[in-house]
Amino acid sequence: MIKNKTELDIKIYPPESQGVGQFDGGRITEIKPIGFPHEGLEIKNLGPLFYWAWATAKGYGKIALHPHQAFEIMSYALEGEIGHYDTLGNRSRVQSGGAQVMQTGSGVSHEEETVGDHTDFFQIWFDPDIKKTIYNEPTYNEYKNEDFPTESKDGVTLKTVIGKGSPVTLVADVTMKDISIEQDRQFQYLIDQGKTLALVVISGEGLLFDMQTGTKHHVNRQDFALIHAQERGDISMHADSNSLLRVATIEVPAQVGYPLYRNR
Repeated sequence: MIKNKTELDIKIYPPESQGVGQFDGGRITEIKPIGFPHEGLEIKNLGPLFYWAWATAKGYGKIALHPHQAFEIMSYALEGEIGHYDTLGNRSRVQSGGAQVMQTGSGVSHEEETVGDHTDFFQIWFDPDIKKTIYNEPTYNEYKNEDFPTESKDGVTLKTVIGKGSPVTLVADVTMKDISIEQDRQFQYLIDQGKTLALVVISGEGLLFDMQTGTKHHVNRQDFALIHAQERGDISMHADSNSLLRVATIEVPAQVGYPLYRNR
């Protein structure tokens, strides 16, 4: 008996349907497909992926000192330079392609700043069973672009930000990739059973192609795609003929074996 192919559950959220925010009198603005619980956005969380914002600044901007506990928080520089200071005594800056990672544990306060004429960065929060991590010592680590493993083949450059070979070690079960696809090229991503893939288009445009059914979804810059596989499934990412397509992907389990913060 030939088993029917199961269609992937794919939803596309353009930037105008995402949440918004600002800091430092509007010097730093953000859009966010996954926001905080009180913001009432359509996407509440994706397993341990708790929050995902894309922040932008034209010139200097600062997010003043504020506290965190238990969550694992990554700031990932897309363009420009981002600065960090915390009450552990760390003070640093990372440039495009670099990351700042806090495991906030029992508590730490930090401040952030944007440096230069134009800055774009992600801030992403993961929920790592905070009943346990809240008793850990807080940590901070920074990574340059060249610290991350990168491979290039057939017009595709694949950078592992979190996952096998990456220097970033988290408690939460997460895989994150930064993928650049040259014009008219494609990259095929295998999603494991029970996993959810979140995808943000950093630049360019193209198609997401469900390899099981042939369904196509057009995506542009700042679109957020949510892809869930009941069974193992393939999604193909095709770059348009006129532009390189760059996307960030985060794969997480749809369900975890501990109570998530939002469900408390």
